[in-house]
Amino acid sequence: MSLDVPTALLERAERGEVDDAAFVDCVRNSLPYAWQVVSEVAMGVRDGGAPFADNTIPPPSETERGQLLRAMASDAIRGGLERHFGVKLAFQNCHRVAAFAPYMVGGPEYQAFISPRDQLLNQSPELRNC
Repeated sequence: MSLDVPTALLERAERGEVDDAAFVDCVRNSLPYAWQVVSEVAMGVRDGGAPFADNTIPPPSETERGQLLRAMASDAIRGGLERHFGVKLAFQNCHRVAAFAPYMVGGPEYQAFISPRDQLLNQSPELRNC
């Protein structure tokens, strides 16, 4: 299961009354490792003034890897994180998450990061099973 949804939030969703803040709070509580990684790369962009920042450190265990994969594979979760942090997220392999300033989308760094070439260049034997 991707998210640990509190009963009150589930009831609100059943009535159609879910706002981004409640959803993102559920993500933060359910996927703490993914939240930490995304927070750090987003901070590098937002507070550090960099056009993009990325995480290259593999997760410490399969539990954390699973959290990151669930967050990045879900359009709703990824979109909620992007709106919350004000960045565009990109993902390679099982751990390399990057945050881009919105104005960078379509630019050369973003296009390179999401390209098949960069995906291939970011491979290594230790990442083949992730």
